[in-house]
Amino acid sequence: MADTLVDAVAAIAAEAGRLAMARWSDDFSRWEKSPGNPVSDIDLEVDALLRTRLFALDPEAGWLSEETADNADRLACRRLWVVDPIDGTRDYLRGRPGWAVSIALVDQGLPVIGVLDAPARGEVWSAVMGAGAHRNGQPVRAGGRTQFAGARVPNDALPSADSDLVLVAKPNSIALRIAMVAADEADLVATLRWGFEWDIAAAALIAMEAGATVTDAFGAPLAFNTPSAQAFGLLATTPGIHGAAVARLADRAKILVHGDK
Repeated sequence: MADTLVDAVAAIAAEAGRLAMARWSDDFSRWEKSPGNPVSDIDLEVDALLRTRLFALDPEAGWLSEETADNADRLACRRLWVVDPIDGTRDYLRGRPGWAVSIALVDQGLPVIGVLDAPARGEVWSAVMGAGAHRNGQPVRAGGRTQFAGARVPNDALPSADSDLVLVAKPNSIALRIAMVAADEADLVATLRWGFEWDIAAAALIAMEAGATVTDAFGAPLAFNTPSAQAFGLLATTPGIHGAAVARLADRAKILVHGDK
């Protein structure tokens, strides 16, 4: 049943990816929803397509998407579609390949199916709870790093306090960065800001099913279909460095959330 459902979700994600690819070179409208938060009419077109197709697949599930006004009715739903039509919009707008269609099905607060379709990179990532994670049909597995120093981080730059880490190429999509940990192409992805569930739901399942550890910035388990649809920060790491990552970021995270108290 789950295998059949993930295949259906992947087919819908692929259709959405084809739409985004077909419009990628078009002259489309773009604007900022808020400072530094870009969006385009392609995001909205893909969102509408996904909503139609996913509701046809499971009409009883609730809906949470970056490009749809939130509705508290979702909180009463056992299942929830969590969608980012184009995760990594900045790369999409700049003609760079680091973007993906992200779809997760959450059941009772936990992602049970996750799909990332990244057509510009030729990648399709998928996971089913309890059944492992795959890229283009091949199993992926997080690495076994146990030493924090030297951990690979997909980012543009590192603060001096983290100069013992190693930079690797960074797609704009946070979901694809998390997937890099799943595929042993990175050892650590960390954010220290309030982030939305649609950014991470699918990728978090993919990483966890690949053996990575995924939590909020304080090391607590992630929850989904919460009233705010947010969590503070994200840590996706190889299991052997997760404790060290939490310790490294603890003071910074506390200050950002609680101030200097």
